[in-house]
Amino acid sequence: MAKQYVRKKEEVLQTTVTSIRHNEYYNMQKMFDELYEKSSKNESFESLMPIILSKENILLAYRNIKTNGGSITPGTDKISIKDLKSLSSEEIIENVRHIVTGKRGYNPRAVRRKDIPKPNGETRPLGIPCMWDRLIQQCIKQVMEPICEAKFSNHSYGFRPGRSTENAIAELEKYNVYSNLHYVIEFDIKGFFDNVDHKKLIKQIWALGIHDKQLIYVIKQILSAPIMLPNGEKIRPLKGTPQGGIISPLLANIVLNELDHWIESQWENNPVAYKYSVRMNKNGSENKGSGYRAMKKTKLKEMYIVRYADDFRIVCRNKKDSVNIKIAVTKWLKDRLNLDISEEKTKIVNIEKQYCDFLGFKIGLKHKRGKFVTESHVADKNLARETEKLKKQIKRIAHPADDKDAATQTYRYNSMVMGMQNYYQHASHVNKDFAIVAWKINDLLLHELKPSRQKGRLARKGRELTPMEKERYGKSKTIRYDSMTGIPIYPIGYVQTKAPSNFKRGKTPYTEEGRKMMHKDLSINTTLMHELMKQTVHGSIEYADNRISLFSAQHGKCAITGVEFRDVNEIHCHHKIPKSQGGTDEYQNLMLVLNEVHILLHATSNETIQKYSELLQLDPKQKVKLNKYRKLIGLETI
Repeated sequence: MAKQYVRKKEEVLQTTVTSIRHNEYYNMQKMFDELYEKSSKNESFESLMPIILSKENILLAYRNIKTNGGSITPGTDKISIKDLKSLSSEEIIENVRHIVTGKRGYNPRAVRRKDIPKPNGETRPLGIPCMWDRLIQQCIKQVMEPICEAKFSNHSYGFRPGRSTENAIAELEKYNVYSNLHYVIEFDIKGFFDNVDHKKLIKQIWALGIHDKQLIYVIKQILSAPIMLPNGEKIRPLKGTPQGGIISPLLANIVLNELDHWIESQWENNPVAYKYSVRMNKNGSENKGSGYRAMKKTKLKEMYIVRYADDFRIVCRNKKDSVNIKIAVTKWLKDRLNLDISEEKTKIVNIEKQYCDFLGFKIGLKHKRGKFVTESHVADKNLARETEKLKKQIKRIAHPADDKDAATQTYRYNSMVMGMQNYYQHASHVNKDFAIVAWKINDLLLHELKPSRQKGRLARKGRELTPMEKERYGKSKTIRYDSMTGIPIYPIGYVQTKAPSNFKRGKTPYTEEGRKMMHKDLSINTTLMHELMKQTVHGSIEYADNRISLFSAQHGKCAITGVEFRDVNEIHCHHKIPKSQGGTDEYQNLMLVLNEVHILLHATSNETIQKYSELLQLDPKQKVKLNKYRKLIGLETI
């Protein structure tokens, strides 16, 4: 599986809630809700292109792409999002429509092929479309996603709004512990993204109820877009969907959604189960216990799938069933989807005796007080890889260009530590695994930051910890500081395990109730905080350090609107008194605001003021706050 796509719960919620806010800005949320509802009722869609090419959807797509870190990467035409920023809204809308509906029809430019190194020494091909084609793909994705979400299986977690690796791990462990399904089949599809059958995919899109022929034509063109190799040669693909395309993850889920439902039909949704009484559980799921008890007396094989993108596991009751299921699934994938399984990497695991690897974790069972409980660790390869990453970063801290670079490298190290702890905390034995990492890392820190011939940089005291740092690392006896900058160096070994949470049925961005569930799950965004830390320090170290402190003090919210930050690119740091007027980078002179709020704080033209006032829809209290700070910089109130 493409491991760079693996996302944790906080990151997924952050992205999803940002998307919801953007949808509401451009009045598209109601439309997406309607598409989801109609798809839930199995209605078909014959006229989606007018929605895709609507003014609101195009501007929403531009906004979503603009907040995506990858938008600065140019395609074969050398254009990035920066080049589009100089265009007016009308020019962007007109250009998108012309590219898609012009006389010559839609012909995407060549996709730039870039080979990304994998931990095992091999490379993963990444396909980077041109910026205008990315924008068009985003327009399509926004409209197709609610339709597909209504049809996707509950056992699929990758690339889906509100779902995460944490939920996938929780479901697998639930089957292992509570359902006593101790045989796990680890499947590996050979080069999945490179081998997607185009004709089959188009049929699957049609089967989902997407019957707009113009849209189908555009998707065909996207799939067959030429690929420019690193040597400049162009090839036209006959199969596959390039990793790197905005719409590729959605298309991948469409392909494997058929597998999910086929597995469900073998047991979970087998017609036999519905011949008996079915009750509703509190979470909205169906309780088919009576039917399942009857089915266990037949020759039907009990099985469940847990899938994250092309990485999936099937759990079953015993060795005999697992052997037969492995053969059946391998044959089904070949016959139905024209996909091959890697026999070397596909295996059957009895997790009472061995660990099953899934999404960077190794999961097993152990006996405790007469019953089985989960015993999970960080997977061996992942532990080794993460250790090497931290070692390399410590060497960058030890040899900085100057004080500012030392701060940048320390913040990046801290963001790596937080990211690793946030992701792997769902392993039951993460503290033991990271204790091993800490032993190696601390030894290197002592060696690199405390050389014998000069004053050591590793200190026991430094700047005051932010509220978030105090809560997380305040009681640690192993936290140290870089005396060069005063910045704390987060202890990798100071981590507590946290049980993975199950996905809540009904949680979706496309219903009112589902959105409420998403907002309820949000807490102060540590993922976003470590994204802030990764950024290169611009301005003084004091400025960079105070941004981190402000994020914590403001509880990750905009100082004017109170809206939670959900993307690092929307966080702007405002000087209450500008530096040009004698202002400083001191904590008291700074506040974090949304980028649109920052524009409105400094806006002088009536056109800009009107545009962003309409966009933000500030209430009276928020306007008072805004005008207070406009006065401080010598501007008129709004």
